Amino acid sequence: MERLEIISDKLKLLGDKTRLTMLILLTEREWCVYEFVHVLHMSQPGVSQHLRKLKSLGIVNEERRGQWVYYSLNVADKPYIQAVLNEMPSPQDMLKQLNKSDMKY
Repeated sequence: MERLEIISDKLKLLGDKTRLTMLILLTEREWCVYEFVHVLHMSQPGVSQHLRKLKSLGIVNEERRGQWVYYSLNVADKPYIQAVLNEMPSPQDMLKQLNKSDMKY
C-alpha cells in the first residue's frame, strides 16, 4: 500500500482544473499533446508541464510513436483516483462543455 504522503501528493494534482480535465479525457482514450493544446486552448509548453507532473507521480503513461507522444491513464492501481474520476462528467460531456466555452469568444 502506498504511503499517505504519496497518495496526498497524487490527489493534490487533481486539484488543478486543467489536470483534472486531462484525466477525464484520458478515461476514454489516449491523447497526444497536440490534441490537448487544441481542445484546452493552451500552449504546448503549458500542456507538457501538466503532463510531466502527472507522469512524474505515475498517473499517466507516455508512449512515443514516431514524432508523437501519446498519453494514457495509469490508475488501475490507484483506486482513490479512479473513484474521483468515476464522479466526474463523461469525456463527451467535458468536450461539449469545452466547446461551449469556445463559443463565448
